Amino acid sequence: MKSVVTCDMEGIIETINEDGIKLFGYSKEELVGKKRVSIFSPGEIVIQNVGMWLSNAIKHGEYNTKTYFLNKDGKKLNARIRITPTFARGKNNPQTGYCGVTVPIEEEVVVPIKLSTKFIKWAFAITRGGFTSASLFPIFAVAAFLAGTGNGLFSPLALVLCILGIVFLHLSSNIYNDYFDVKHGTDEVNTEYFNAGLNSKVLEGAQLSGGSRSIELGLITLEGTKSLARNMLIGAFLTASVLMYVSYLNTGSLSNAQNVAIIGLTGLFLGYFYTARPIRLASRRGLGEIAIFLAFGPLLTLGTLFAISTSTIELFSIDFYNVMYLGIPLGLLTTNILYINQFPDANSDAKTGKNHLVVTLGKKAARWGYLLILLAAFGSSYFLLDIFNSSIDNFNSDVYLIGTGILFIYGLYIFTRVFKLYESRELINSNLNTIYLQIFFGLFYALILNNFFI
Repeated sequence: MKSVVTCDMEGIIETINEDGIKLFGYSKEELVGKKRVSIFSPGEIVIQNVGMWLSNAIKHGEYNTKTYFLNKDGKKLNARIRITPTFARGKNNPQTGYCGVTVPIEEEVVVPIKLSTKFIKWAFAITRGGFTSASLFPIFAVAAFLAGTGNGLFSPLALVLCILGIVFLHLSSNIYNDYFDVKHGTDEVNTEYFNAGLNSKVLEGAQLSGGSRSIELGLITLEGTKSLARNMLIGAFLTASVLMYVSYLNTGSLSNAQNVAIIGLTGLFLGYFYTARPIRLASRRGLGEIAIFLAFGPLLTLGTLFAISTSTIELFSIDFYNVMYLGIPLGLLTTNILYINQFPDANSDAKTGKNHLVVTLGKKAARWGYLLILLAAFGSSYFLLDIFNSSIDNFNSDVYLIGTGILFIYGLYIFTRVFKLYESRELINSNLNTIYLQIFFGLFYALILNNFFI
C-alpha cells in the first residue's frame, strides 16, 4: 500500500489516491480542498518536525524519514514518508506545493518530543502567545512617555506586574475566543484560514486567522481549552490584586487602583464577549472592531498609566488625555491586524453568523476599510507631535516625522497588495506585513519617546 497525497504551499490537500483513503480512513470529500495534511499527524510532531521536513524537501529536492500518523479513528500508523516539492506550472516556475508518499511499515516508530516543543505548544501554539506584542507595545509606549516626561513618574515593579497581568488577560481572551469559536462551529467550517507556514522566519508556523487550530490538531481538548482560559484569568486577577496594592503603596490612595480595576474589568468584558454569546461582539457588524480598538488602544494605555504611575492621576486631566491619545494609533494598527485576518475567514464566518465588517461590507468594498484604519492611525500619530513636543524634553520632531513617514509608506504598500490580492491566497504576505507594521510602530514609539529604552 502506497498513499500519495498532494497539497498546496499552505498544506491544503489537493489530491489523495485510493490507498491514501484506505490508510487514513477519510473520504475524498472530507479532505480535498478542506483539510490540511497536518490532520494526519499528532500536533506535537506538526510543531516540531513538519517545518523542518518541508524546508529540507525544498533544499534537497526530497526528504525521507520515518514517522507515525493517526488515522481517522485515532489508530497509530507507523510509516516511511517521502516528501518532494511540486511545480504544477513547470520546474522553471515557482513551487506550488508538496507531494507526500507514505508507505506503512511494521517497525515501531517513536518520535521523541523535545522540551522546547512542549514549551512552544503551550506558550505559542495553544495560547497564541506571540500576539501578546499587541498588548505589550502600548504598555512600553506609556512607560517611555512617562520616562521622557520626568524622573520617577512610574514604578518599575508596577510596570513588571502590569505586563504580567495584561499578558495573562490577553492569553485568557485568546483561549476563550478559541473555545467559543470551536463550540459555535465557526472553526469547524473554516477551511480557508491562513497559517504563516514557511512564509515568515519570525512567525513560522503561526496561525494568522481561524483560531489556533489546537483542538483540531489534538494539542488540547475543548474542555481543556476552557480550563486553561479560566486559569489564565485567575492569574490575571491575582496579578491585578498585587498590582493594585503596589499602586496604593506608591500613591497613598486607592484612586488609581480603582480605575485600574474598572478598566481591567472593561477589557475583560470586551475580550470575553468578543466571541461569547449572547453578545458576541464579533458578529455585531463593527462592534467587534471597535472593541479591539478600545481594548488594545486607549483603554490599555489609560489602564497602564493608572497602574504604574507613582502619583494619583486625576480623571480628565492633561496626563489622562495625553495617554489616552497615545493609545489611538496603537489601537488602530492592532485593529487592522484583526481586520485583514477577517478576509480569509469571511466565507466561513458568514455561514455561522459571525458578521464582522468584512462579512458585512463584502471583501471588495472592505478593502477600503483597511486604508481608512491606516489613515486614521497615522493621522492620529501626526497630531500627537504637539503633545510630545510640549511634554518631552529634547524630543526630536524630525526623527519622529521621518520614522512615522517611512512606516506610513510601508503601510500604503501593504494596502496596495490588499487591494490587488484580497481574494487570493497570496494575501497572506499582507497579513504578515500588517503584523510587522504594528511591531515596528510599537518599537519606534518605545525608542523615540525616551532613550531609556535604547
